[in-house]
Amino acid sequence: MASGNSPPTQRRGNSKITTIIFDADGVVVDSEKIWDEAQTEFSRRHGIPYERAKLKPLLAGRSQAEAIEILKVEYGLSGDAQSLAGERMALVKRGFEEGVEFMSGFREFFQRIRSDYQTCIATSMPEELLAIIDGRLGLSKLFGGQIYSLIAVGYRSKPNPDIFLHAAKQLGAEPANCLVIEDAPHGVEAARRAGMKCVGLTTTFDRQTLSRADCVVDSFAEIDLAGF
Repeated sequence: MASGNSPPTQRRGNSKITTIIFDADGVVVDSEKIWDEAQTEFSRRHGIPYERAKLKPLLAGRSQAEAIEILKVEYGLSGDAQSLAGERMALVKRGFEEGVEFMSGFREFFQRIRSDYQTCIATSMPEELLAIIDGRLGLSKLFGGQIYSLIAVGYRSKPNPDIFLHAAKQLGAEPANCLVIEDAPHGVEAARRAGMKCVGLTTTFDRQTLSRADCVVDSFAEIDLAGF
């Protein structure tokens, strides 16, 4: 969590950014390859294609249950939804246990901003995966315990704004004073609905897919907080 230092005056319009909210997958942790490999294997097992360009925007930011329902609608996936979600999660969990690292450039960016801004993670990532990552990378210590997942908002996933609004409330921040860093279109839309500024990071999707963000960058080094 950020220190008690007063944040610098950095404005766009009448708002001042005091709080930076990070998504986890594809922003803080380099995990999208793991999700892709797990979905590829899951799809192979069930005889359905993994059309990444089509499915990735639909699945990113969704809960496990929602992901299975999307696959049922899009490909006629059959079977018990709870069992299917468990199977898919087991594949993802195996990938996380084999190794996950910080996203390139995140640590340098975080060290640069942590003393001037409140920070937290607000993610759709399941709790069991967060536990694995926390054990490997020490996220709880890094963010002072300020890590929020869908369990806190009744599993209302992005693009609903609930997880971001909850994070802001926990930190005592006004939504207009929050900047979200996201890598997925549902996350960008959730930030917009929450009344927050948003940076789209092209670690998972291209610039066009993230075009509703306030700005789109290819790396953390490109983020210019003075523009907000």
